[in-house]
Amino acid sequence: MAILAECPLCRRKQSVRNKSCMCGNDLDRAKRNKKVKFWISYRLPGGKQRREFVGYSVEEARDAEGKRRSQKRENRIFDMLPESKMTFDELAKWYLKQTSVKSLSSFDRVKGALKNFNDVFGDFQLNEIRQTDLEEYQLRRKKQGRAAATIDMEIKYAQTAVTKAYDNDLIDGHCLKAFRKTKRLLQKRANVRKTTVSIKQFLKLKELASPHYKAVLTIAFNTGMRLGEIRQLRWPYIDWTKMMIRLPKEVTKEGRAKDIPINSHVEFALKSLPRSILSDHVITYRGKPLKYKNSLKKQFQEVCKRAKIAYGRKATGGMVFHDIRRTFKTNMLLAGVDKVHRDAILGHSLRGMDAHYIVVSDDSLTRAMDHYTKWFDREVVSASVDQNVDQNVSN
Repeated sequence: MAILAECPLCRRKQSVRNKSCMCGNDLDRAKRNKKVKFWISYRLPGGKQRREFVGYSVEEARDAEGKRRSQKRENRIFDMLPESKMTFDELAKWYLKQTSVKSLSSFDRVKGALKNFNDVFGDFQLNEIRQTDLEEYQLRRKKQGRAAATIDMEIKYAQTAVTKAYDNDLIDGHCLKAFRKTKRLLQKRANVRKTTVSIKQFLKLKELASPHYKAVLTIAFNTGMRLGEIRQLRWPYIDWTKMMIRLPKEVTKEGRAKDIPINSHVEFALKSLPRSILSDHVITYRGKPLKYKNSLKKQFQEVCKRAKIAYGRKATGGMVFHDIRRTFKTNMLLAGVDKVHRDAILGHSLRGMDAHYIVVSDDSLTRAMDHYTKWFDREVVSASVDQNVDQNVSN
């Protein structure tokens, strides 16, 4: 254990014996004026180092250090820390207020998952939650008809909140043990979807969609953008000079900026949309941006219904909007676009040394998109011919 003095000017924590700080501040004078904060530094069982503010006098610091030494010797330190009495409800409120959490594109999903977890464990102190409690929670949610992936997600988000509290010295490491020991219900990659949208299905959906939703489908099918990215797409993100969509990191799920080339189909779709004077969003309703992506999901469900295409993850052969993203990457493979450019356009990370040595330029992305567009146009023509033949036969 050690006692540290914090310089009131540069906030540097240093030996209490120092008479002056590296920044030039006179620490002795600052101590006499009660401007120096004193901290004690010690290691918790398990090796994690902790610093604790104890007051503005060295006497208070020495008393606190002696108390912690005694607690550690008697193995009572976790019982004495007030932070160990935090309930999960208190933790959830603290976690959801963090700026880094609020900025997540999945914030609504995180909030919902923590609410479900909170309904059961809200009044539990974090150090009271055991592995058996979490296993019972899994069984209870399963009996309520929740999918294994949903249950795993709720526990995972709860664990993330607990881990963040631990990293910020709000709780001790014992609170994490139950979450790390609890096994997932869903085996890895057991729920991987393989559904893709055929060119014929795309043409049918586009034919039956409203004018503005035709643009949404065209953008998705020719860029692989997620529904949330399309909803948040703004006109300033579109570089007409280079014919690129430049999504900032605040919009993407990966948290990294990405550049997506605009082909002729996307260009036509964008130019067909009216520009609102109330907002710079590309997709609007009555001139205002869409607040939630669920509105676009519902429209996709309605279009699927009109096209007589099964919708939903639970329906046999059911389609969801995200399947278009998988379809786009699959189609790029069929068109002969190499893996580096497929990953770059969709925002997937390059692996191994490729991440350090390959730089993808706007020109190479445009060439890759041109290659895809030529393939796509041929497939559309072929699908249209087949569709006309089918209609003539039925007539």
